[in-house]
Amino acid sequence: VQLQASGGGLVQAGDSLRLSCAASGRTFSVFVMGWFRQAPGKEREFVAALKSGDSPYVADSVKGRFTILRDNATSTKYLQMNNLKPEDTAVYYCALTLKLLSGSYAYYSSPARYNYWGQGTLVTVSS
Repeated sequence: VQLQASGGGLVQAGDSLRLSCAASGRTFSVFVMGWFRQAPGKEREFVAALKSGDSPYVADSVKGRFTILRDNATSTKYLQMNNLKPEDTAVYYCALTLKLLSGSYAYYSSPARYNYWGQGTLVTVSS
């Protein structure tokens, strides 16, 4: 499976941005897709995840501002980011696992749970 992340850019505080993550290489119906971000000098941080057949789960740090949207016609998933803040500045990565080993979203908040990663897309939020 290959993941292609896109949609990053330079925006101002309060703006919205939608990141895309397109999967290719094989079809699948059972999955967990996660979004992570990494700011300079910091560890990779969990942002949100979506399990097949479930509603999105987002980290407390972005709750109420970010969510994951899905396009049912394709395998593309989106990270919708609203009311962006300068502290949201980071490289954003989408990740995928086809192994549904746990029903708990907390399990999927670790980067180690994912087998496939996109290349990352930079989001810069100016104040």
